[in-house]
Amino acid sequence: MGLRKLIKETLEQQLNKSLILKEDIEISNALQYHIDNGMTLTENAFMFYSEGYFNLVNEVRDLWKEGKIELNENDILMVESDLGIKVKIGKEYVYLDAPYIYESEEDILSEGKTSERPKKFAVYTKSKTEGIKKITFGNSNLILKESRNCSQKTDRTTAGYWSCNVGRYTKQLGLSSSNSW
Repeated sequence: MGLRKLIKETLEQQLNKSLILKEDIEISNALQYHIDNGMTLTENAFMFYSEGYFNLVNEVRDLWKEGKIELNENDILMVESDLGIKVKIGKEYVYLDAPYIYESEEDILSEGKTSERPKKFAVYTKSKTEGIKKITFGNSNLILKESRNCSQKTDRTTAGYWSCNVGRYTKQLGLSSSNSW
């Protein structure tokens, strides 16, 4: 049993390696901090939705596109998305592919609302035909559960895709589970 555990831990370490520079280049202090502390992009030290958070994501994306940094699978998914790209919608600027806790007017007005209730989420994402699209997902009347067929849900403009992938943002959204909705 000890050998299995050692092999499993070694494989997990290899799969979780990230933010490995391929060459000696100038980088931000924030990125250097993450590298020095063995942190992945997914473990970003900055508060979600802060300028520092998105600046780091964008810096890593640029380096990855130039082939100057190695990333793990989860970090690649982050930089392949539009996470951290800021767009203007009406009078507001929003970040794409950054899920956030969403409360509709109906939620705010409902009686008996407690912090124990499951959350709804929303995200702005690029649509191939409609420009920027707001996707809402989750349901305050449902409980957290395992989603089915997540491997088939690849369209970022659907609630199903985001329900299957909200687990990537567990820490950032203050969730206690990495399961999808």
